[in-house]
Amino acid sequence: MPVHKGLINVMDYRAAAERALPRMLYDFVAGGALDEQTVSRNRAGFGDWWLRGRSFRSSAQVSLRRDLFGSTLSFPLMLAPTGASGLLWPFGEAETARAAAAKGIVMQVSAGSLQSMEDIAVASDGDKWLQLFLYRDRGLTLEFLERARAAGYRAICVTTDAPVHGRRDRDSRNGFSIDRKLTPATLIDVVWHYRWWLRMARAPRFAMQNFAGRSTGNMVDMAAYISSVLDPDVTWDDFSWLREQWQGPLVVKGVLDPRDAREAVERGADAVQVSNHGGRQLDGTLASIDALPAVVEAVGGRVPVLLDGGISRGTDIVKAVALGAHACVIGRAHLWGLAVAGARGVEAVLDILEQEMRNAMTIGGWNTLCELDRASVARLPSTSLQGERHDG
Repeated sequence: MPVHKGLINVMDYRAAAERALPRMLYDFVAGGALDEQTVSRNRAGFGDWWLRGRSFRSSAQVSLRRDLFGSTLSFPLMLAPTGASGLLWPFGEAETARAAAAKGIVMQVSAGSLQSMEDIAVASDGDKWLQLFLYRDRGLTLEFLERARAAGYRAICVTTDAPVHGRRDRDSRNGFSIDRKLTPATLIDVVWHYRWWLRMARAPRFAMQNFAGRSTGNMVDMAAYISSVLDPDVTWDDFSWLREQWQGPLVVKGVLDPRDAREAVERGADAVQVSNHGGRQLDGTLASIDALPAVVEAVGGRVPVLLDGGISRGTDIVKAVALGAHACVIGRAHLWGLAVAGARGVEAVLDILEQEMRNAMTIGGWNTLCELDRASVARLPSTSLQGERHDG
């Protein structure tokens, strides 16, 4: 059930989060690169696909379960790595981990989380994957792998589409930085969002703890350090090196081109994740749902294909599964719940998406996820849906 009366879908939680958060922080989550065309298309692309339900098929016992890497998801959804989500709620990453475990789904933990990967690991007994970048210092990359192994992370999700940070106009206009000290520039924001300020005053000093000891100063200084260690000079040979270092499941996140999907599988990837980083990196790039069919065809069933970007309805998950996605991954959607009510808000958003998906499966006559296939959807492009809602 929704945490607050009147919040009945993901977009309601987004509107509530906008009211709860300081403007620059809301823009940091909601915004994307440049003109945010990809942010818009990620959402609108689902509107081009229409479900084709079946008649007179008993669907009283719908199962949404999905097996992946030796564990079972309660429904085909995971939480994407979202950096600095601890800015939205005190100990936000731990709150998110507890909500994911309560719902029986996987949390992909961000390398740029405010809490350390170890603290997040002990926050709940749910399955967790660690997001990883190939850093200029391969020693740092190896350190992260060792820490993930010791903390019990099941899989590594290597991100390929962030060799540098994308240009985000909203953040530039806002001069994005977070400082809990009151200044003349923040007084008005305090008046309007005093609950956030009071809540966060009880949280520890903002810092990206996975990099503690490698950079001094505030969170902005740490973010600058992380930007400096990202390596834009990586090739598939570097991925092959990473494959040798990690014996568990290895997922390639940021795949849009079917050629890259084939290469990833041939180089030993255990799954590929179709993603454009929520439209936050390269604007004008292909929407995830538009890229999905070609990637699925290229993989040919050899490994699972995951999809993130634009999901805000349970029917979006149904469409993605019908097009070949093994499971979907949400980023902004669960952050809206986190901003409203911490773990309870994340769990409420997940409940909504699960209930919407179960309702659609029941009405459409699909008892299991295996019954969803390409015949379950039809593509009918509609320009009227373009840009109606910005979400990723």
